[in-house]
Amino acid sequence: MCDKHMTDGRRMRTSLLRVVALAVAGITATTALTACGSSSDAGAGGSGGPQTLRVGTLGDAPPNVYQENGVYTGFDNELFKAVADKAGYQVEFVGTDFSALLGQVANKTYDAGSSAIAQTEERRKTVDFTDPYNYEYISVLSKDKSITDAKLLDGKRVAVIQATVGDKYLGANVPGAQIVRFPSYDTAIAGLRNGNADAWVVDLTIAEKYAKEDPSLAVTTTIEANDLPHGFAVRKGNDELRGKLNDGLRAVIADGTWQKLHDKFIPSVPVPDKFKPKS
Repeated sequence: MCDKHMTDGRRMRTSLLRVVALAVAGITATTALTACGSSSDAGAGGSGGPQTLRVGTLGDAPPNVYQENGVYTGFDNELFKAVADKAGYQVEFVGTDFSALLGQVANKTYDAGSSAIAQTEERRKTVDFTDPYNYEYISVLSKDKSITDAKLLDGKRVAVIQATVGDKYLGANVPGAQIVRFPSYDTAIAGLRNGNADAWVVDLTIAEKYAKEDPSLAVTTTIEANDLPHGFAVRKGNDELRGKLNDGLRAVIADGTWQKLHDKFIPSVPVPDKFKPKS
């Protein structure tokens, strides 16, 4: 009798263990499937929703890219949102430094970069670009109104944002300038205002905004660089995304969205015929 009870007990425990093992296996399988689903659906806006692009940008370079009440905006960012919407994407902007942006696009930290990025040959070694959506104009911003030509920066301390076109231009064209490299626009304007720099070589639209806000500053000369188009950066070889963004860009130019954003954010910049809405 005792042996029979022990045998029955062992059978019950064995059955119970099998049930528990099956239940655990079921939970594990479900978790694995869920995890796989989350990974494969990364960036999706819910079931069947549009994909969300993570876009690296800056928060301190108005009127092109900046934050207002915690929201990234400006000509380039609002244009990117309009382009992405036409292409069927949602957008999540993330702040970074300009000197790091292209590397972060290349290593897949971000899907794209939006920051008035001039398409230089050097940068094309790191990333691919969309079709042009604007052109580069750089200028000299200074308290010294006598700097009416970039060559007059020779011997002066000149602020630039590290790795920008202004940085490259100054090194190539005014070798006698004392280049003072800053990581951000906020630090550069502070350096100019407190005397750590005599002038700042910077995008024209940004210089004009600072000059309007501070009467002690003036845009003393403009350097046109029409051979340097702006483009949104994407990872090299990501032709699918680049193609869709190009389609979206053509659509926002044709329907007048580009022109409206230009008139709102950068009205002083000339409008090439290729960006005017089609009648």
